[in-house]
Amino acid sequence: MVEKLGELFIIFILLIPLYGVLIWSYFCPEESLLRGKRWMYKEEPEISEGAIRYIKVASLISIIVLTLVFVILIITN
Repeated sequence: MVEKLGELFIIFILLIPLYGVLIWSYFCPEESLLRGKRWMYKEEPEISEGAIRYIKVASLISIIVLTLVFVILIITN
């Protein structure tokens, strides 16, 4: 029982940065889309509304799925 709680705690600790990135992607989709690629452009690129909407929806769905998976792991243990 204690080992399983330890495993869940470690999984939770490892999920915190992933949640942080997903929340950041939801609130700043332009920045997250250009992360690591900004050097390729001489001037600020224009990002379409469709791409911004896609990143927001994907981030939100990922947050919900990760939360559900973590809750299911807690319930089954």
